[in-house]
Amino acid sequence: MGRAVVLVGVPWDDQSSFMRGAAGGPDAIRRALASPSANQSTERGFDLAFGATLIDAGDVSLPDAGPGEVADAITARVSALVDDERPIVALGGDHAVTFPLVRAHASRFPRLHVLHLDAHPDLYDDFEGKPYSHASPFARIMESGLAARLVQVGIRTLNEAQRGQVRRFGVEQVPMRDWTGRERLTFDGPVYLSVDLDVLDPAFAPGVSHHEPGGLSVRDVLRLIEGFEGPLVGADVVELNPVRDRDGVTAMVAAKLVREIAARMLATR
Repeated sequence: MGRAVVLVGVPWDDQSSFMRGAAGGPDAIRRALASPSANQSTERGFDLAFGATLIDAGDVSLPDAGPGEVADAITARVSALVDDERPIVALGGDHAVTFPLVRAHASRFPRLHVLHLDAHPDLYDDFEGKPYSHASPFARIMESGLAARLVQVGIRTLNEAQRGQVRRFGVEQVPMRDWTGRERLTFDGPVYLSVDLDVLDPAFAPGVSHHEPGGLSVRDVLRLIEGFEGPLVGADVVELNPVRDRDGVTAMVAAKLVREIAARMLATR
């Protein structure tokens, strides 16, 4: 089987709390990836190519059903892709998609480690009466025993309710106020990477539903993708809201991150 990374769209934003629109993320990222304003070269020196090193599996077919059934459909579809033994980069959608995505990967990779880049810890037990909320995926992941370790970087909205969840689940955090850019993240097992685009300062990524000033730069995130130690086996890029994007800037940032994640995966295959 030739080396390739599989892209799959998960256009689900029913569980967004403040603003809908992230369901348009997968198509916006695909358009940015195909834009003639850039090429498919990566900073590792890989020249990616659709149909060869990048294979687009299309979007997950989402049933007209409750959030539990939708999550099950996402897990089932992505589990089948994981079984093909090619790494997957999922295009969200809001952050609710990460729970079913991690569940699909955990069945294939024992002792999965999760590296989560975000302005928000997304650890609420039940946000606004929605246990599948985009503010709750990491509570579902940890209580289900899907991750041996959860490391969160860029957090800058931690409140008391979520501090309790951090303690409950033993979550490791590098909050934004402590970020130096010299951190060395090391994992001794397979790593799933989840990138919420609002980890970036809104100056770099205005096309998100929740603007949280004081975040990482694009270069910071690229260094994190490149620099952590451990095998990268799956990833998602979520919370692009094209309704709020300006001139497609955030979509192009998302496409850049997808390319560099794919290059990291291909380098370690």
